[in-house]
Parts: sequence; C-alpha cells; structure tokens
Amino acid sequence: MLEAKHLSKHFGATAALDDVNLRVDPGEIYCLLGANGAGKTTLINVFLNFLDPTEGEARINGLDVTQHAIETKRHVAYIPEQVMLYGVLSGLENLRYFAALATGRHAPRAHLLVLLSDVGLDEAAALRRVSTYSKGMRQKVGIAIAMAKRTRALLLDEPTSGLDPKAANEFSQLLRRAKDDGVAVLTTTHDLFHAKQTGTRIGIMKRGRIVADLSSEALSHTDLEALYLQHMQG
Repeated sequence: MLEAKHLSKHFGATAALDDVNLRVDPGEIYCLLGANGAGKTTLINVFLNFLDPTEGEARINGLDVTQHAIETKRHVAYIPEQVMLYGVLSGLENLRYFAALATGRHAPRAHLLVLLSDVGLDEAAALRRVSTYSKGMRQKVGIAIAMAKRTRALLLDEPTSGLDPKAANEFSQLLRRAKDDGVAVLTTTHDLFHAKQTGTRIGIMKRGRIVADLSSEALSHTDLEALYLQHMQG
C-alpha cells in the first residue's frame, strides 16, 4: 500500500533522504524511529506530495504520488503532531466538515456520532467546542476523520508527542484497530516504548537512511533500546 523505492530528497548539498526503500502492507503498523533531522518528516511529506523526490519513487496503492497526486490522496489520511481543527466548532461539526471535504458527501449525524464514539468521544464530548479539547481528544477526531474517509493508509508524524501515558495508550489502541481493519499505517516517533507497544515493524532512520528494519515481535524493549542507542552513537 505504501512503498518507497530508492527514494532520495536533497536540499542543496544535504541529503534529507538517501536511497530509502520501504514497504508497508495493509494490516501493518510501521513505526519509524530517529532523532530530529533524521528525515522522518521529509519521508512523510514526500508520500503526501508536499515535496517532490530528487530521485526514486513514493507509491500509494501502486500509484506514483508525483504522477497521481489527487488519486493517491484519496487513499491516505494524514495526522500531524498537532491536529488542526476549528476551535469554535464542536468535535461533531469538525468531523462533519472535514469528512464532507474528503468524501464529497454529508454523512448522517448519527453515523458521525458513532465514529466519534468508536474513537472514545461520547456524545457530550462530541458536542463541546474543540477549543476545550485536550491534544489527545483532537487526535481522536483526526482518527475519526480518517475513518469517515475510509482511508486505506494512515500517515502520522509524531502523533503521541506530548500525550500523557493514558492518552498515548488509547491512541495506540486506535492504531491497532485500524491495522486490524486492513489499514497500512506509517508513523514516526521518538518514543521507543510506543514503537514497541504499537508497531508490527520498526525502522530506525539516521541521516536520511533506514539503518535497521525489524519485526517488533523479535525484540524486547531492552533490545530495541540498545539497538537504537548503538545506531545513534555510531
């Protein structure tokens, strides 16, 4: 569903991405670890066609994102570190608006409330203004928008940054539910615990290259931490 093939992105003499090869199939959660400046966000932005690759290809559902920019966006939803919603609108109103933008149709109120309930926002919360929401609640609305779009791929950039442990755990559960529904998930993170808890596969990125690609089941938390520190210090 998500595939990078010999993908590179240069900014002048700096290689933000350097011959990246990556594949995330339906029903997988790929957690990409790396320090600031490793290239994680650049990779997400290339998949979203916000940046053109210097070399190689980024594909969504088999389509090159640079050649099929509109069609590939129909298959993917993006949740950034800070989900941007309209604070003067309620969670329900935000969902109605953004879901209509994504799908071209207005979903029934009852259906939208079910989507919000499925991500952990009851009707009382759904009817409150988003300006009163915590970051975790905003992230849940973002997941509900993706569910309304019936997206087959999710791109997330540091989605649990700043969340308390309970909210981070709830968000991980939502990602695993998406995985169980056959969604391909690519998420960047600094949080080794989140990667181990959530991911089916874990990548480590350094200086624009993926230096390790691992099965989550094959690693303990201790092993992952040791391996990560080894690559960061090398």
